[in-house]
Amino acid sequence: MEQKNRFGRYVELLDTTLRDGEQTPGVAFTPQEKQQLARMLLGKLRVDRLEVGSARVSDGERDGVRRIVEWADRHNLGDRLEILGFVDGGKSVDWISDAGGRVINLLTKGSERHCTVQLGKTPQQHYAEVLRDIEYAASRNLAVNVYLEDWSGGMRENFTYVYNFLAELQKVPVARVMLPDTLGILSPDQVSLYLDWIYAAFPALKLDFHGHNDYGLVTANSLAAVRAGISGVHTTVNGLGERTGNQPLAPLVVAVNDMTDRTTHVNEKQLQYATAVVQAVSGKRCAWNTPVVGADVFTQTCGVHADGDKKGNLYANELLPERFGRRRNYALGKLSGKASLDKNLEEMGLELAPEMRSRVLQEIVRLGDKKKQVTPADLPFIIAAVLRTPLDSRVKIKDFQVTNGARTEPVARVVIDYHDQTLEASSSGDGGYDAFMKAVRKALKTVGVVLPRLEDYEVRIPPGGKTDALVETTITWEAQAGERALITTGVDSDQLLAAIIATEKMLNLVTD
Repeated sequence: MEQKNRFGRYVELLDTTLRDGEQTPGVAFTPQEKQQLARMLLGKLRVDRLEVGSARVSDGERDGVRRIVEWADRHNLGDRLEILGFVDGGKSVDWISDAGGRVINLLTKGSERHCTVQLGKTPQQHYAEVLRDIEYAASRNLAVNVYLEDWSGGMRENFTYVYNFLAELQKVPVARVMLPDTLGILSPDQVSLYLDWIYAAFPALKLDFHGHNDYGLVTANSLAAVRAGISGVHTTVNGLGERTGNQPLAPLVVAVNDMTDRTTHVNEKQLQYATAVVQAVSGKRCAWNTPVVGADVFTQTCGVHADGDKKGNLYANELLPERFGRRRNYALGKLSGKASLDKNLEEMGLELAPEMRSRVLQEIVRLGDKKKQVTPADLPFIIAAVLRTPLDSRVKIKDFQVTNGARTEPVARVVIDYHDQTLEASSSGDGGYDAFMKAVRKALKTVGVVLPRLEDYEVRIPPGGKTDALVETTITWEAQAGERALITTGVDSDQLLAAIIATEKMLNLVTD
C-alpha cells in the first residue's frame, strides 16, 4: 500500500500548551489568558493545530474553550482546534459538541497494563467502548483523533495489544492516531524501531508523536519520529507539562528545519516572543541556557570565542540570533579578552587608546573575579573610574525619599539634576520602587524626556548572605527599534538604593 502519509514535506505541529501545559505544577490559565495564548499560537507563531483544553473539567474550562472557538470561527480557524475527551459513554462528545468544538482527541489506553490495571477491563471490552464513542462522535459531526496513552509502554511490553487495537480502529472513522511516550521512557532508536513496526503493519495511518522529557531525550525522540515519517509532533511552549515537561516548541522547530529535509510552518522570529508571554502568564521561567530562547544562549563569554568571531565568525552555527529577532552579546568578566571588550566598545561607538583599553580590561577582569556581573551599560562608568575623570552625567539623582508602611500607600519624592536644571516631583505607587519611578517619570516629563518601560527586574545576593550583604539589582529596559534591550546594574547593601543606582545609569544612557 502507498505510504502517502510518510515523509511529507511539512511536519504538522500540534501545540498543547493550553491543555497538557496546564498539568505543570502551579499553572492554571484563566479563560481570558487561554484566548490570548490561542491567538498568539495560531496567529503569530502559525502552529498547525491547537489542543485547547479537556472535556468535563470545570465551568472555567468550558468558558475558555468557548471563547477560543468563537474567536477561531470568526477567523476560519475552527478546524484547527482540538479538545481532549474521554471514553465515557459519549459525555465528552456532548461536552465538546456543545462547546462548539469540531475535533475530539479521545484518550484511550495504549498498553495492556494500563487497560487491565487502571480500567479493570479486558482489551476486548476497552476496544468495544472506544469504538462506540468514536461512532457516536461521528454521529455528532466531530472528527476523531485517538490518543494511545502509554503507547511506549505498550510497545515494550506487548506489541500484540497495540496491533490489535490499531486493527480495531480501522473499522471506524479516525483521522489520526496519537502515540504518547507518556512516561518519557524511550530512546531515539526505540522510537524509530517502533514506528517502523507500526508503519509496516498499517502504512496508511496518519500518526502523531507526543513526547515527554523524563530522560532529557524528548527532542532527540521527536526528531527520530520526524525522520521515520511521522505526520505530526506535539509541543508546548517552553516545554510546560507534568514532571520534566513535554516537547518544547522552539528546539523542535529549529531541529526539524536544520537537521532534516522536512520543515514546519512556524514563524521562527516569534519564538522568543512566545517564550516571554508564556513565562509571564504561567509564572514558570526558562533556564538561562534553554536552547534558542534562553536569556544567555547568544552570549559569548570566552575571549577566545570573541576573537574567533571577530576574525571569521568561527564560533557561530546556523542558530544565528538574527534568525530569532535577537542579537549576539559578548559578556564582560574575568574570562574577557581584548576581543570581547572591542566588540562591546564597537557596539557603543566608543574608542580607546591601547593603553587605556588595557587598563579598562584589567578592571573588568578584577570585577569579574569578585563575581560582579559587568554589563555593556557599565562600560562608561568603568572607563570613567579607570581614567579618573568625572563621568559626563547628564542626569543625577540628587536626593530622594521613599516612605512606606503597613497601612499607608508608598510615596516617593525625588530631586533630579538634569543638565543645569533641578527637577522635583512626588508620586505614590504600588511599592517603594514603583513610586520612585513614577516620580522620576513625572519630573523628566516636564523637560520632554520619555523613559523606556521596565521589562525585567532581578535581585541577587550572595548565597547565605546576611542582612547587610551587598545586593546586585539588574534591570532590563525595553529595547528601542533596531536596538538591543538595555541592561543596567546597581550594587549596594540597600536593595532600593541598588535599584536606584541601576536606574540612574539608564537615565544617563537614554537622555541627550
